[in-house]
Amino acid sequence: MSTTWTPDELRRIGDAAELRIASCRPDGTLRPYVTIWTATTGDAVYVRSGHGADNPWFRRAVAAGRGRIQAGGVERDVEFDRQAPDAPAHADIDAVYHAKYDHHGAAVVGTVTGEHATHVTLRLHPRD
Repeated sequence: MSTTWTPDELRRIGDAAELRIASCRPDGTLRPYVTIWTATTGDAVYVRSGHGADNPWFRRAVAAGRGRIQAGGVERDVEFDRQAPDAPAHADIDAVYHAKYDHHGAAVVGTVTGEHATHVTLRLHPRD
């Protein structure tokens, strides 16, 4: 069952430089965590695959539909929602990625921003 993020969780995840994500195996156990970048905007937490839809962690997350994240001292079970964000949300996600990660260089940040990143965006919904 989905629930909502608390304001404190959103702040802590948003302030974290990185997020650790693990998808569930078919038997319900967690796969190893992968460290990725994250963006929070409004009441939502998003992640994007920097190497497209064929990135192994992304494929596993989409297939599993659920997993667990760790960021900023927050650890939660989550559902992975692949529904593409609408244009305003997509622009907000891009802006957050640029604000947090541009110091890594345009080429790196470019892998998770722009129109090509829409189809590799997952919204993370917390689970009870």
